Amino acid sequence: EVQLQASGGGLVQAGGSLRLSCAVSGLTFGNSAIAWFRQAPGKEREGIACIVSDNDDTVYSDSVKGRFTIASDNARNTVYLQMNSLKPEDTAVYYCAAKTKMRVVYEYWGQGTRVTVSS
Repeated sequence: EVQLQASGGGLVQAGGSLRLSCAVSGLTFGNSAIAWFRQAPGKEREGIACIVSDNDDTVYSDSVKGRFTIASDNARNTVYLQMNSLKPEDTAVYYCAAKTKMRVVYEYWGQGTRVTVSS
């Protein structure tokens, strides 16, 4: 059974930083892609960063590029999202998701961790 456990959310002031973690189990880490999504109140879910775990290729949305960094620790089966220069508009529930590399759709989802950025 594949499980993803997201953690690290919280309340931070604008300009501050947080690091989210996504612990993955039950998935062959070297053959997968892991992504972070977020959903703000009243808005659609947005994909913001992804990493291919065997070659560390990364992709970012324009909304977070240059401020957020996704990284994979394959030894710990954990993916991190370092979030710097946070803005109030980054307030959302953040989810990590995983898929095998050949899939188009993310098959497995974590439970979400809430990030609140105060102005």
